[in-house]
Amino acid sequence: MPLISWSDKYSIGVKILDDQHKGLIDLVNELHAAMMVGQAQSAAGPVLKKLLDYTRIHFSAEERFMSQSRYADLAEHRASHRDLTGKVVELVTRHQKGDPTMYLPMLNFLRDWLASHIQQEVKALGPWMNEQGIR
Repeated sequence: MPLISWSDKYSIGVKILDDQHKGLIDLVNELHAAMMVGQAQSAAGPVLKKLLDYTRIHFSAEERFMSQSRYADLAEHRASHRDLTGKVVELVTRHQKGDPTMYLPMLNFLRDWLASHIQQEVKALGPWMNEQGIR
């Protein structure tokens, strides 16, 4: 059973960003599935690498759309993106050091951050972008 299941409550109405959010959810669920079968340590490295790469791509796309549409909260959003990217880098470092206590807190953090990011930080972006002709 996935930790996070995609539903319309996560949709912001911009296909490319919704698809990227689905990809982020898939990565969190991949890590969760590995934890459920006792493979967190072996799976975390590749998943964290993909997560770091994917968040950078996703954040770049979000920021590009915000810039194109002159979104008022762009600076605030960029700061949030830098914060999360830094936290993922910290998780990668902890994993590389072999910290076995990081996996459950990491999974909870990623789940909570992703839900918050989509439902609170980005939710207003969709209608704004749609008004600017970005779908």
